[in-house]
Amino acid sequence: MSEALEELFLFGEEKMEKAITQLKREFGAIRSGRANPLILDKVVVDYYGAPTPLRQMSQVTVQDGITLVISPYDKSAMKEIEKAIIKAEIGISPNSDGIVIRLAFPPLTEERRKEITKDVKKLGEEAKISIRNARRDMVDDLKKLEKSENLPEDVVKDNQDEIQKLTDKYIKMIDNAVEEKEKEVLTV
Repeated sequence: MSEALEELFLFGEEKMEKAITQLKREFGAIRSGRANPLILDKVVVDYYGAPTPLRQMSQVTVQDGITLVISPYDKSAMKEIEKAIIKAEIGISPNSDGIVIRLAFPPLTEERRKEITKDVKKLGEEAKISIRNARRDMVDDLKKLEKSENLPEDVVKDNQDEIQKLTDKYIKMIDNAVEEKEKEVLTV
């Protein structure tokens, strides 16, 4: 395999890998009825005038599976942290005792679980679109290489088959991740 072809596959697979990583990150922020610290990733606190991610300025632990306990390193920032949690609209009201902030995750209704599974499927479809876009870019680059390096037709065909196999592998990974997340959301 020529260096240009290797580069084409490395770059394409890297794009596909990023799509999977992004999907998993988005799945981490989805409420599934259990307390998950990743839901706080989008909470940014105005800390002395600087926007600071909540998880950088506090310790977050899971208590009894349904409660997140946030212990700020600087107790004077409690009010700002509470405001940021409310502003982030994660659907849970903060409960502070002056030392820690607790976020109790209420059990999800069956209707809400079904809505969440629709969101999970939608995110999965978006990830598949990213994978297909990466495949299209790889095929386009392969066609450019075919012209610029006069690649034989059978080499081009073999590489198109390899691109499809790579695409299928990542699509299957997405399907598995979606299925896993749906099970997690639907489990009471």
